[in-house]
Amino acid sequence: MRRDYDANVIGSGHNGLTCACYLAKAGLKVLVLEKYHSIGGMTNTEEVTLPGYQSDTHAICIQFANFSPTPDELQLDRYGYELLHPEPCWSHAFPDGRAITVHRDLDRTCQSIARHSQKDAETWRRLYQSFLDQKDAICAAFNNPPPSFAEQGARLSSPIGLDQYRFEMQNLRSWCNETFEAEETKCLAAAWGVHVGVSPDDAGGGSAAWLFSMVIQHFGNNVVKGGMRQLPLALARFLESHGGTIRVNAQVKRILVNNGVAVGVELTDGEQIDCDGPIVSSAHPRHLALDLLGENQVGPDIARKMRRYELGESVMVVYLALDQPARCKAGRDVEQSVYVHPSPPSLDYYSQIFSEARGGLLSAEPFALICNDAAADSSRAPHGKGLMKLVVQPVPFDIKGDAGGQIRSTSWNEVKEPFADRVIEQLTEQYLPDLRDKIVSRVVHSPLDIQQMLPSALAGTNSHGAFLPYQVGPMRPIPEMGDYRSPIANVYLCGSGSHPGPGVTMAPGRNAAQAIYRDLGLNFAETIGKANTP
Repeated sequence: MRRDYDANVIGSGHNGLTCACYLAKAGLKVLVLEKYHSIGGMTNTEEVTLPGYQSDTHAICIQFANFSPTPDELQLDRYGYELLHPEPCWSHAFPDGRAITVHRDLDRTCQSIARHSQKDAETWRRLYQSFLDQKDAICAAFNNPPPSFAEQGARLSSPIGLDQYRFEMQNLRSWCNETFEAEETKCLAAAWGVHVGVSPDDAGGGSAAWLFSMVIQHFGNNVVKGGMRQLPLALARFLESHGGTIRVNAQVKRILVNNGVAVGVELTDGEQIDCDGPIVSSAHPRHLALDLLGENQVGPDIARKMRRYELGESVMVVYLALDQPARCKAGRDVEQSVYVHPSPPSLDYYSQIFSEARGGLLSAEPFALICNDAAADSSRAPHGKGLMKLVVQPVPFDIKGDAGGQIRSTSWNEVKEPFADRVIEQLTEQYLPDLRDKIVSRVVHSPLDIQQMLPSALAGTNSHGAFLPYQVGPMRPIPEMGDYRSPIANVYLCGSGSHPGPGVTMAPGRNAAQAIYRDLGLNFAETIGKANTP
C-alpha cells in the first residue's frame, strides 16, 4: 500500500472539503476521494437540461452557512467564492393569485403579511427580535460540537429553559396555531417544514420553521455567484494550495482496519491507500457503518441502530429550461423570488401530502418547491431565457399507488414522467399560467435516479437522515457516533448525518475538524488564526 498521505477524506461534498481544508491548514497532507466524476456532492452545478443552462443539482441557496466562520477563516473569497443577495428572498403563492413575499427589508415583509393579518405582521416583528436576541447563541450552537446530555439537562433547571425545550419539541401545527391568526401566514412558515421532511404534526417542526424564516429574514436567501458548485471549487482551490489532493472517479469500497484501528482504504478497483492518520467520511452514516466499515467492525449493536436510523423523505426533481422566464399570477415579486412555495392556504394540505407519501402514494396535489435559478443569478442561463428547478417532496421511494387515481405503474422509471406532467399541469393551472408553453427542455430525476447518482442520497433523500428530535445533537446519527467519532479508532464522520444536520452550513465539516484536532493534540484556535499561506 502507498503511504503518501496523513489523512483521507471520503466524499467531496462541501462538508468533506471543509474538513479537509482545516486538516490541510494544520499541515497534514490530505487526500480526498470522490466516487462521482466531479466534486461537490449535493453542492454541485451542472448543465442538466441544455448547454448554457447551469442548474444547481441539489442545494441552491446559502442560508445557515451565513452563521459559518469558515468563509472568513479560509478566506474563500480569494478562491472564487462570492455571494449574491437576490431580492425578494422568497414568496408563498396561493392559487387565487395572492401571495406573501419576504424581503430583505423587514418593513416590506411586514407590509406583505399585513395584507392578510395586521396582527401577524406585528407578531413577525416580535419573532425577528427574538431571533436577534438569540443569534449569537444559535451561531455558537451550530459551529461547535453538540452539548452533552448533562449540559442540556442543566439548562432545563429553569422555567426559561423548560419553555425553550417545549418550543424545540412543539409541532408546526401547534406553534402556528398559537402564533399566527391567518392561515396564509401559518403556511408561510409551515412550508419550511417540507425542506427538512417535517409534517405539521411531527414533533420539532415549530422551531425549525421559525429558525428558517428568521435566518432568511435577517441574512437573505443568498446564492453563490456562478452556481453552488463555486463553493466546493473554492474549498478545493484552498485545499490544493495547501498541498491537498482530490481524486474523482475514485470510489471507496471499504475502510481497512487492523486491531480496531483504521489503517487505510481500498477502492472498488482494488487499489489500497494506506493512512496512519484520520480517515474522515462525509458519506451517509448508514453507508459508513454498514458498508465502509461493516458489522464485523462496528459490532451488532451499532449495526442494528444504524439499520433503524430513519432516512427521511424522498424527493423528485424536475429541471426546466425555459425560452423566457415564466409569469406568475401573483405578480412580479413572486416571479423574482429565488424560492416560491406554492400551496393552498391550509395546514391540512401539508399534512395530507406527508400522509400520502408515507403511505406509499403519489400525491394527488404534490408540493413543488420552485427554485428560480435564473432570477437569482442571470449568468445561470442564456440572456433572456429562464431556468427553474422543481423539488417535489415528499414522495414515496417505494410506490404503492396513486392518490390521484390515474398513474397505474409502481415503478419510478415508468412513473416519473407522468408524475412530472401532473406537477407541471398543477403549477400552470394555479400559479404560473404560461409555464407549460415556455418549457424547451425538461429532465426528471426520480428518487431512484438520485440514489444511483449519489450514494449518500439513500432512497433519494437529501438530508443524511431524518431531522427528528431523536436524531439531532449528540444523538445524530446515533449516540455512539454523536461526537463525530466512529467506534473505530482514526475514523470520523463529517457529513450532514452529524450535528447540526442537513443543509449547506459547513458546520459538520468544521466541527469534525475540531474533534480531530483535539485527538491529534493540535490547537484549533491557534491554527485558524494563522495566515492562509501554504
